[in-house]
Amino acid sequence: MLDFFIAPAYAQDAAAGSGMAQIVMLLGFVLIFYFLLWRPQAKRAKQHKQLIGSLSKGDEIVIGGGVLGRITKVSDDSEFLTMEIAEGVQINVQKNAVAAVLPKGTIKAI
Repeated sequence: MLDFFIAPAYAQDAAAGSGMAQIVMLLGFVLIFYFLLWRPQAKRAKQHKQLIGSLSKGDEIVIGGGVLGRITKVSDDSEFLTMEIAEGVQINVQKNAVAAVLPKGTIKAI
């Protein structure tokens, strides 16, 4: 009586196109992985690398821990920079720790 709700299973028809369907499915997953995960992450890494390369003395920055300061010394051959967080207080920070460069004048008086 309820046989019209259940479709009959045909094993021969399903096996014929399954190889091509698996390849298309795998290709679809690879494209989704590329466009949703890998490409945006690579773009962010490239932007951060450009940010690190453009740091110069006098820039106002925020590091990963949320500390604000002004760069007082940048050496090209080293991976560290010196930033002033208060008047007379300087700390050495890794360049990779810089999260953002702030617009000039953001820090009123250090």
